[in-house]
This record gives sequence, structure tokens and C-alpha cells, in this order.
Amino acid sequence: MARSKKTKKTKEPSKLMSFLKSKNLRYAIALVLLAFAIYLLVAFVSYLFTGDSDQSKLSVPTTELVQNPDQVVKNDGGKTGAYMGDLFINRGFGVASFLFIFILVVAAFQVVGRGFTKFWKSTFLSLLGVFWISTLLGLIIPAPIGTYHLAGLTGLYVANWMSSMFGFIGTVFILFCTLIITLIFAFDRFIPWVARLKDRLFPAKDGEDEDDEEYEDEDEDEEDDEKEYLEDDDDEEFSVRIAEDEEEEQKEETPDEDSKVDIFSIDLDEDNELELEPKVDDTPATPNEDNAEAEDGVGMTVEKKKDEETVKSSSTVANLNEKYDPTLDLSNYKFPSIDLLDEHQGAKHDVSEEELMENKNKIVETLSHYKIDIVKIRATIGPTITLYEIVPAPGTRVNKIKNLEDDIALSLAALGVRIIAPIPGKGTIGIEVPNKKPEMVSMRSIVASKKFQESKAELPVVMGKTITNETFVFDLAKTPHLLVAGATGQGKSVGLNAIITSLLYKKHPSQLKMVMVDPKMVELNIYGVIEKHFLAKLPDEEKPIITEVDKVKNTLNSLTIEMDDRYKLLMAANARNIKEYNAKFTARQLNPEKGHKYLPYIVMVVDEFADLIMTAGKEIETPIARIAQKARAVGMHMIIATQRPSTNIITGVIKANFPARIAFRVSSMIDSRTILDSPGANQLIGKGDMLIMQGSDMTRLQCAFVDTPEVERICDFIADQQGYPSAFLLPEYTSEDEGGGLDVDLNSRDSLFEEVARMVVANQMGSTSMIQRKFSIGYNRAGRIMDQLEAAGVVGPSEGSKARQVLIQDDYALEQLINNL
Repeated sequence: MARSKKTKKTKEPSKLMSFLKSKNLRYAIALVLLAFAIYLLVAFVSYLFTGDSDQSKLSVPTTELVQNPDQVVKNDGGKTGAYMGDLFINRGFGVASFLFIFILVVAAFQVVGRGFTKFWKSTFLSLLGVFWISTLLGLIIPAPIGTYHLAGLTGLYVANWMSSMFGFIGTVFILFCTLIITLIFAFDRFIPWVARLKDRLFPAKDGEDEDDEEYEDEDEDEEDDEKEYLEDDDDEEFSVRIAEDEEEEQKEETPDEDSKVDIFSIDLDEDNELELEPKVDDTPATPNEDNAEAEDGVGMTVEKKKDEETVKSSSTVANLNEKYDPTLDLSNYKFPSIDLLDEHQGAKHDVSEEELMENKNKIVETLSHYKIDIVKIRATIGPTITLYEIVPAPGTRVNKIKNLEDDIALSLAALGVRIIAPIPGKGTIGIEVPNKKPEMVSMRSIVASKKFQESKAELPVVMGKTITNETFVFDLAKTPHLLVAGATGQGKSVGLNAIITSLLYKKHPSQLKMVMVDPKMVELNIYGVIEKHFLAKLPDEEKPIITEVDKVKNTLNSLTIEMDDRYKLLMAANARNIKEYNAKFTARQLNPEKGHKYLPYIVMVVDEFADLIMTAGKEIETPIARIAQKARAVGMHMIIATQRPSTNIITGVIKANFPARIAFRVSSMIDSRTILDSPGANQLIGKGDMLIMQGSDMTRLQCAFVDTPEVERICDFIADQQGYPSAFLLPEYTSEDEGGGLDVDLNSRDSLFEEVARMVVANQMGSTSMIQRKFSIGYNRAGRIMDQLEAAGVVGPSEGSKARQVLIQDDYALEQLINNL
């Protein structure tokens, strides 16, 4: 009995705390506040028209007014509404009392975590506005309207007192100064707005003070930053609102209910009964980054653009003391706006408490069947999966729980259960269980996040959200190369679009160039319109997206030449990497006349790597390995994707040079080990569920969804702007096989030429090794005969390890060819 009482006492505080923190209570309080605000609005508006007739009935004692049903008022809010109107409007602050209703509305939305403005800031400004408006009305309106004054008795008293103390002019001056000071501290853009208004009303004349011009330039810079991605007033309000919400959420100590991060603990009492207790997280609350947006606008880079006047002056007269700005070539370039992306809010689902408890009970029951005791369970809800962290009883072997992966999946009837035993850095074992209704992560929410907008990375890439609902951002420049693999239809192409979209939102065309290889011809074709902004190609190429295997080989070899040329520039500049080199060049420490130039980052994206390997083999793998081994320091990075993660495609050379890998769902554990060197990718649930490995760290993410129409809108937005005259041109590369027989003198043919030619035509196959075997000659002589056959048109050019194609079909045609020679 003592144990049961103890258990009962421990459960009561738990239920009370759960009720006080429940979402239902928050919505109930918000509903009451909104209802009260609507009631006050009806009462106040009605009092403005019925206050005169109800005034005589309100003068009776309160008890008589309440108890006597014969006392009838005309106010639409009844006796209470008439009393509230008389209290706030007549005896209070007049029409300024309507701001109290605004405070109630703000408080209602703040309670449920949907605040559209900062609560304490709005409350303070509203209360200040009540006193300010009522005092001003009491000062400028001499007589009341009927039985009440628009300023209220309180506002009228304050106005009369200030007039007696400071006079009418002094009071007006105090009110004006108070208004200006409030606007300055409350709104950061007030001073630039006043400066722009002054410039429009009073245009600047020639010969004005230089200090004024500098101040004007700063205001114009700030205006450009505001307008760059916030094209209309609605966008600007959205940006400010989100930024304010974000600052407020950072001040909270407990996680928000709507942040989708729900943590609870389940402890075992003395009777081995599981009880649910709220867990207080000691870590600061994670901001709700779905709505977080940088105040400068979406896609804003660190570097500030100059206004048109500054660009013109710098282009005409070069000041060696100023830093070189590569963005001045396209000074009017505007980064894509967040409005080009869709929200995809329709697929948002919350994990119910019933689902959590059901999964918890099944996990505990399954483990108990194998005599595994649990001390504590903690659940963390993510957009796609829920992580159940368990603390086993002392003496429990980790491998014993690891081997129950399939049994737990069977008991939960889940698509795939993944066990992390143990979780790195924690003394717990993780069981990842898919949610019944997974949530879609939109690209708009993570692009607008504060973590991505304030990223200082050279090549920031935002992929999606982790299990704790945090936005995952990594620097491609430090990765430095990325391997993406997964089965067909599991989100691989969407992941590539998310990577490319991230770069387009953060980098200027002068800072980034991309080489796109698409053997399937349809996946990356939508990026062809931004050829003159972000793409790079060979000088003689017509299409910016490379689809043919021969052109891929030439492009890869051209990139190796570009890599070697960049290393020569770095060596001449005594710089270790591209960041140091560009810093010296922008500081005008390098002379362009000696070949130095600003080096943009080059990112090569290959959509289907398996097709290239199967077609060209070593001719593709060798330059890719060279670039992957050396090109990091000179700002060249590779992203290769494949839907066939087999060992003959993802070879040891590729895996050694691509430490960062992304794995979407695959069909077998062997494929998972090929990609990640460990199982796990075969237990993903698909539709963007992915694992990313950086070194030894592995993180599970829900990849952001970006649809094809969204990518097309972004590309069209960029393509409509002024670009460079052409795409970024890579160094020319001439294959060794092209024109290989031009230096061969057919007048001095080998004595075995005709005999070898007849043998090759008869067998319809020719190679240097076959000539060596058949005629017992050395390699050099056999090679010279093969060159003569190619120059004469008997065989085609070399195709690597394959036999050469025979161009002559019969002996008669061969005899005619020899006679003509």
C-alpha cells in the first residue's frame, strides 16, 4: 500500500505539469482572449453611438444596475458592455482605448506560438500610444462630444496639467519629440526613410557637402539591401515579422510546442511500472527556423553592392586604394526572391501523443520478451522519423539490442527501423521509427532560415532538416567533393536540385561557375537558361549542358588543365588556396598584366555517373580522380550522383577521394555498405529520407522538396537579368587521337603495310597487339604500321582499350585504295 501511495503522489504533479504545458490549454486561453477582444470591440463601437443615452443609467449604484432587470441599456454589449465603454472611453483614455483590443489580439496569437509581431515590443508601443493619443486629443479638442470626450477624462486631465506646466507650444513640442524618439528606437528604417523623403522633396544640388553625399550613399546601400529580395510591401512586412519572431523565440528557455521537437522521459518506478514525466531540457530552445528569415532578405550575400553612381565613378577612374569588387561587372544583379519557392504547407502533420505512447509500449514489450530491462526512454520527434533514446539497465549488452532490429520493426509494423547502438557522444541507444504521417520539408522554409541566411561559408548548401528539426547547412568548399547515391525515385534528383538552388540563392555569378553533365539529357536541362550567368563550357560547345560522352571526356580533361593553371597562379602569388589568392587579388596586391585574375569557384555536377563509367571507363575515372585529389585548394569541387551503387561504379579510387557522401534509400545492405561503408541506407523510408556522412559523422535528414516549376522560376528570374556575353569558357583541349595521322608520310610506307592491311580487312578487326603477334615484330614498328593504316583510311582512330574500327569492307576496295596511294 505504501508503494501505491508513493506512486500516486509522484503521478499527480506529472499530470498537472502536463496539463499546464499542453497545447489544448494554450488554445483555450487564446480563444478566451480573442473572444474578450471581440466583445470589447463591439462594446466600444456601440458606446460611441449610445453613450449619451446610457449615461444616466450608469450613474445609478452598481448593485442596482446589476440586480434590477428594468434597467435596460442600448449598448450592444449589454450592461457590461456599457460599463466597459464608460470605464475605458469616458473615464479612461477615449478612442485611444481601442489599442487595448490590439494588445489582446497579439497576446492570443502569442500564446499559441503564432505571434505575428514581438509581444513585449508591441505591448509597450501600444500603451505608449494610448497615453500619447489621448493627451494629444485632450490638447487639440476643446469640447466634449455629448457626455464624453474623445480623449477621455484621464487624457484630458494629463493634457490640462501639461498645458499648465509647459504651455500649449511646450506641450506640443514634448509630444512631437516623444513621437520622433519612439519612431527612432522602435523602427530601424525610420532614419533612412526620412533621408530618402528629404532627397525626393529637396533634390541635391551640385557642390553640396561631401559628408551629405556619403550619408546618402549609405542610405541607398541600405535601401538596395532591403529591396533586393523584398520586391513589394507585403514581402517587407513578412521579413520584419519573421525576424522579430525569431529574436523572441531565442529568448525562451523551453522548447516551443510548435517546433516539432517533443522530448519526454519514461522512468521505471519500484513496481516496474512505466510512467510519463515531462523532461526539462537544459539546452537553449532551438528557434523555429521554418519562418526564420534574415532581415536583409532572402539570398543576401555578405558583400554589399554599390549604387549606380559609385559603380560609374569606379569604372572610369580606378582607385588603387579601393578593393577590387568582382560583382561590379553585374552590379545590378538581384538574387532570387523567396517568393519564387512554394511553401508546401499542406503536408504538415503532427505526431500525436497516442502514437508516441503506442510505439513506446511496443518497444518496451518487445525488449522485455528478450529479458532486456530499460531504465529510461526519451523521444525526439522529427519531420519524418521519431528517435527513441533508451537507457538500458546496467549489464545489458549493446549487441543484444542491435540484433533485435527486425523484431522491433515487426512489432511496430513500420517501414524500416534503424538502431544506432550506441549514439555517439551519448550514453544511450537510438531506435529510429518512421512517423505514420511524415511531414514534407519545403525548400522555402530552410532557405529562409536564419542558419542559412547568416552562414559565412564559401559555398553554403542547405539540404533539409535533422531529426531535431534543425536546418542542416554544410560548406561544399570544406567537404570538398560529394557523392550522391540512391535507388530510382527516392529523391536523388531533388537532392541535386536542392544543392544547386542553395548555391544560386547565396552566390553572385562572378563568384561561382558550374559545369553540368547530364547523360540522361532531361534532369539538368532546366538550368540551360542561366548559361551566361553561372555555367561554364568548352569554347567550341553549343549547348551548356553536356550530354555526350566524348564531350564529357574533353570537358574533364579541360578542367584538369584549368586546375593546373590555377595552381601556377597560386604558386606565383605565394597563396595556399583560392581564398588567400582572391583576397590578395581583391586587395590589388597581384598584377593582372602578369596573368593574375579573380578565380570563381567551379562546381561540376554529374547526374548519372554510372552511365559514364560503363561507356568510357578509365577515360572518365582518371581525370575525375585527379580533380578530386588536387582541385580542392583551387576552388574546384565535384558532385557526382548515381542510381547504381555497385563496386564497379563506386570504385575504391572514387570512395577514397569523396569523403562526403549522401545516401538515399537503397534496396540492399550491400549497396548501403558500398556507399557509406556501413548499413543503414537500406532501412530508410524513401521520399527524401537520407543519410549524409562527413568524415566519421553520419546524420539522418529529411531532404527539402523543391519542385521542377520552382527551379524553373528561379532560373527564369536569373536569366531575365543582364548576364555576361557568354558562358565561362574553359581551356581548350585537343584529344591525342584527333588528327593522329597527319604527320605520317604514306610515301615511305612499311614493307609489311599491304600485308597487314589485307589481314585487318579480312578479319575486320585491327589492333597494335594483333599486328605484333601475327607478324612477330616489335611494338614500335607495329604502332607505326597502325598509324599508317589510320592515315590511309583503313582503320579508324584509337578508342582506348577497344579494337579499332575497320573502315574498308572488302579486298576490292582495299586494292583500289592501295593503287591510289
